[in-house]
Amino acid sequence: MSPVCPCCPHHKGDEPAIPLTNGDVHLAQAQELWSTARDKPVKLRMEASGLGSEPPMTIHQMFMSTVQKYGDYPALRAKKDGIWVTLTYKEYYQHARAAAKSFLKLGLERFHGVGILGFNSPEWFIADVGCILAGGLATGIYTTNSPEACHYVAHNCEANVLVVENNKQLIKILQVRDQLPHLKAIVQYKGELEQKLPNVYTWAEFMKFGASVADSELDVLIDSQKANECCTLIYTSGTTGNPKGVMLSHDNITWTASAAGRMINLKMAEEELVSYLPLSHVAAQVQDMWICMRFAGITSFAEPDALKGSLANTLRDVRPTSFLGVPRVWEKMQEAMKAVGAKSSVTKKKISDWAKGIGLQLILFLYSDSSVPWGFTLANALVYKNVRKALGLDRCRSCFTGAAPITKDTLEYFMSLYIPIFELYGMSESTGPHTVSWAEGYRIMSCGKVLTGCKTKLDKPDNDGIGEICFWGRHVFMGYLNMPEKTEEALDTDGWLHSGDLGKHDEDDFLFITGRIKELIITAGGENVPPVPIEDALKEEVSIISNAMLVGDKKKFLSMLLTLKCNIDDNGDATDELTPLAVDYCQQHGVIASKVSEIINKKEPAIYKAIQEGIDRVNAKATSNAQRVQKWTILQRDFSISSGELGECYFFI
Repeated sequence: MSPVCPCCPHHKGDEPAIPLTNGDVHLAQAQELWSTARDKPVKLRMEASGLGSEPPMTIHQMFMSTVQKYGDYPALRAKKDGIWVTLTYKEYYQHARAAAKSFLKLGLERFHGVGILGFNSPEWFIADVGCILAGGLATGIYTTNSPEACHYVAHNCEANVLVVENNKQLIKILQVRDQLPHLKAIVQYKGELEQKLPNVYTWAEFMKFGASVADSELDVLIDSQKANECCTLIYTSGTTGNPKGVMLSHDNITWTASAAGRMINLKMAEEELVSYLPLSHVAAQVQDMWICMRFAGITSFAEPDALKGSLANTLRDVRPTSFLGVPRVWEKMQEAMKAVGAKSSVTKKKISDWAKGIGLQLILFLYSDSSVPWGFTLANALVYKNVRKALGLDRCRSCFTGAAPITKDTLEYFMSLYIPIFELYGMSESTGPHTVSWAEGYRIMSCGKVLTGCKTKLDKPDNDGIGEICFWGRHVFMGYLNMPEKTEEALDTDGWLHSGDLGKHDEDDFLFITGRIKELIITAGGENVPPVPIEDALKEEVSIISNAMLVGDKKKFLSMLLTLKCNIDDNGDATDELTPLAVDYCQQHGVIASKVSEIINKKEPAIYKAIQEGIDRVNAKATSNAQRVQKWTILQRDFSISSGELGECYFFI
């Protein structure tokens, strides 16, 4: 028996035995591949053979399959008072059932939402799974959301219950509570309530609230669920318009979890990962909750300040077998490692540079059956092993990135240290991954190959083979909740999901993303200019640049808006302080500066010259005069989520 779980202080070892019976999955009658009504099922994109033909299952069935075989294996680990506390799969399942009964007692109605607003924790998982078992729609809400943004999601999903982490998040909900006609209760899962309010419960109170609900009542509800019905809502984040509620079915989640794990050769009960990216985002939720559940892995939870510095300690403590980081996470790791390297002795620098040269040769090794480069064994012993251990990645078989473009510079930096980063590509609307890179399927700057059992179509390709990337498979979502017009824009009449992204395949069917249709700049001369390659090229040329935004639609020439690398405060806002690497960059150019404003106010000649020279090098590679940057300026502050320039996924997955 594991230690007492922090998410249920009254958990005892004498709870009733878990029922280990599991009925066949039945599909609800459905005529269409899409739906925008919360209670309307869909036809599944079943294949005649292969992985796409496997029998559909509900979340409960997938969970039970793991509990039956691996019930005594660890499932969830979180620190309480500095000590790791573990829940086994049987205990996890029992807590999810208790939560489901409490949701029913609180009045959760079929296909109504349970909004979850807080940092990753066992309680987050238990609330999510418990909601689904009780027939609700599990709905993550970003912790950075304003009260108004929280209201939109809770109102749109008709939430009966909202689960919040702490008083900070509770205050947001209390500000809009009177505008939520379907809301019946609020649960706070960390700490005690600062004031007792009607229908507001602590986690301990909530977990005991449904004790009087009969197991048989819950079982009937679970058995009535169908694999082609909605169980989860993922709200897309963007910089324009209201978020769209992406409806995911049981089959979307269970099939994708199985297909993704099998494609990268996951082994049952051998995987462990660190959960730190927002679970309201599809990537973190699918990896941390569902793939882990399907393959009986261990999810260890980071501290809430993970992205402010504590993640490194958690990684060294847990030593995960796989790790998913959005580009910004990898960039911050790269900056920190470079800062440490800059202080090394001359001898250490020489050894490191030699090992990095061998590491870059490993790209060819991953591309083909060529032999490992000469000197690899020594470089591994002297450098690679020590670096991986220092990062907490010494057990890590796969390092992944996704949700936003990553630069070639960052990929090559980690490859030089024998840490290949595998790119993933997908959308909320594809239940996360559509293409996957892994050790046996890797090309630098490619997003890999299509998920086994799915299909890719490039719509309306040009002479270079570049077309809109379209998806087909059982991972394709049901539709947007209550948004039939938006759903018809995303899904064509044949059921293909149109991503809005542009891409091409190489001769080995590796997918490369080249931009977005809506991002294309059409100059006054009528030339189409994809901005992303130009923006990325400049960031690689000039390392002090954080973000670059190309502008020039219907203009005679292109201009560039630039921001410099600066520190981020606790609210996720950009500060005026330059990052340590940016300060070093200035010093290398003979400039003493610690703030963005110092560089802009003085129009620091050496920095402005370095940026212009970088732009000149990018322009020299342009395919036409129309693709050359003519003017540029540095903005006073970097882009951020709260100021509206970035969506959640830029930082979070």
